[in-house]
Amino acid sequence: MRDNVDWRLDQWRVERPDIDPSPMGVVGRIQRASRFLDRELHRNFGTHGLQLWEFDVLGTLRRAGSPYRLTTGALVDASMVTSGAITNRIDRLVARGLVTRETDPANRRCVLVTLTDQGRELVDEILGDHVDFEKERLTPLSPTEQEQLAGLLRKLLVGLGDGAAEQSPP
Repeated sequence: MRDNVDWRLDQWRVERPDIDPSPMGVVGRIQRASRFLDRELHRNFGTHGLQLWEFDVLGTLRRAGSPYRLTTGALVDASMVTSGAITNRIDRLVARGLVTRETDPANRRCVLVTLTDQGRELVDEILGDHVDFEKERLTPLSPTEQEQLAGLLRKLLVGLGDGAAEQSPP
């Protein structure tokens, strides 16, 4: 079984036989898989009237547990976007009635973002479909292979500096 990346690696082996392009195969496949999955996820969330980033923020708040509230700083850490980008995202979610934003009474420098009942209901409604959608995309791999791949990707991410993020409620 060959994929698009094999073709590229074959070309490099012919043009530069002095260099082993194997690392390009691993990184290239991760990048291509990410692009394919992103495209599919965007399409799936679109059927629910959401953007991928919207579900990311709403899901992060839902995962935080009751009262489904985090500081903007915690949301920045969880989403890997800039504080300016998270502010824009929160503005859009507030306008849709999916989250509220308020100054933390205990620390006036912090802003608290809270999932509304409407936002929580939307996440809960979509979550089962989302998990089924991802499960379907992974069917080319057996459950054992999925577990192995998850372990290898975890090891790679930790090696790249992506340690476990501990988020505590405000």
